[in-house]
Amino acid sequence: MKYATNYDKGFLPMSVALGEFRRDVAKEDSKKLKLCVERNKGYNYIYELDIFADEAKRERNYKIAERIVKSLLWVVGGYKVYVCGDDYIYEEIKKAYAKGGAREFDADFMSKVYEAPFEVVCVEEKDLPAPHGCSLKIGGHLDGCRIGFDAGGSDRKVSAVIDGKVVYSEEVVWFPKTNSDYRYHYDGIKAAFETAASKMPRVDAIGVSSAGIYVDNKIMVASLFLKVPEDDFEKHVKTMYIDIAKEFNAPLEVANDGDVTALAGAIDLNDNGVLGIAMGTSEAGGYINTEGGLNGWLNELAFVPVDFNDKAMIDEWSGDIGCGVKYFSQDGVIKLAEYAGIAFDKDSSPAERLKVVQGMMKDGDERAKKIYEDIGIYLGYAIAYYSEFYEIKHLLLLGRVTSGKGGDIIIAKAKEVLSAEYPQYKDIDISMPDESNRRVGQSIAAASLTEIEK
Repeated sequence: MKYATNYDKGFLPMSVALGEFRRDVAKEDSKKLKLCVERNKGYNYIYELDIFADEAKRERNYKIAERIVKSLLWVVGGYKVYVCGDDYIYEEIKKAYAKGGAREFDADFMSKVYEAPFEVVCVEEKDLPAPHGCSLKIGGHLDGCRIGFDAGGSDRKVSAVIDGKVVYSEEVVWFPKTNSDYRYHYDGIKAAFETAASKMPRVDAIGVSSAGIYVDNKIMVASLFLKVPEDDFEKHVKTMYIDIAKEFNAPLEVANDGDVTALAGAIDLNDNGVLGIAMGTSEAGGYINTEGGLNGWLNELAFVPVDFNDKAMIDEWSGDIGCGVKYFSQDGVIKLAEYAGIAFDKDSSPAERLKVVQGMMKDGDERAKKIYEDIGIYLGYAIAYYSEFYEIKHLLLLGRVTSGKGGDIIIAKAKEVLSAEYPQYKDIDISMPDESNRRVGQSIAAASLTEIEK
């Protein structure tokens, strides 16, 4: 490992741990481990890894395999894990994802998303499902009269788009995360659609960009509806976008805002293979594959482990360690600042603490510069790990953590790490979109999600 972080002395990148594991396995007798995660409609993803054949090294095998299963679930998504090639790994994964196990949170979350019980099964190679992926040809449709809607946590944006040109756009402040009445959300979304519709002769298609997880246009998990009671969520929220679109008699596509950001980038770059990462309150992700489509994956990078250090910081929500949220968000900045000895007002919010560090960066404080260098080091190694699952040509960085000079330092250091450690990835283009282009681009991208049937 050629780059050590300034302040996070125990950082052990997943890419480095996996590389060392592979090199060590290559020197000894090995066997093949195959892991498959299955999601809705039988879609799946299969990952193969050579592991030690020596039973004395089964714990080392398991530690790597467990991190990869965790990564697969949050990158790809799934409610069923197939383990082929090692009984010990199967037994331990099954225990971890059972009730009371270390990964109970993950199992419950996936079960809710896919509306199916979470399972871990052991299979012989002949019984392993055949690979079944998908590439959803979504976006890039600019013909006709379209509504593009972007549901944010603090404001909602809507655009009327005619043949690829934004003829009207507005942002309205709203408070979805603190409202428990589903009608507040319904009325707000419908009002936005009506405003955009009034600016066009007709509505041919509706596209929605929204934080959360969506399956077949249904809202499965979304922080916007955090306060809505579970019963009301099931009855009135889950199909809310579908129900409102029916009132306009228009076809609908709903996509995660990270995927729509990546789509906007792909449109702007006129290229595909775009991974978007937003570093803000959390770490959000989105991906447009090399065919220009969506894989139907979760891309919830906040829960993907990037640090193999067993003393890494705990994520309070999932109870796991080393996950991206503590490295690529305001939490990551605050963590490093505290390691650097920077004191914050104990009553200040995370957003206020981030502003303190950004102010120090503006003033040329060396400690702040080193914080952003560390995030760049984190990112360089994380890109190498993310490349286990994604084919990345372009990496788009967004979010308040990347604002100002700090963002430039993050990019420069990440590129440096890739060139020195992973030359096979040194040509990945890493950039930050212009804010005004991103806002307009996001609305056009959302509007372009839906294909109009001729």
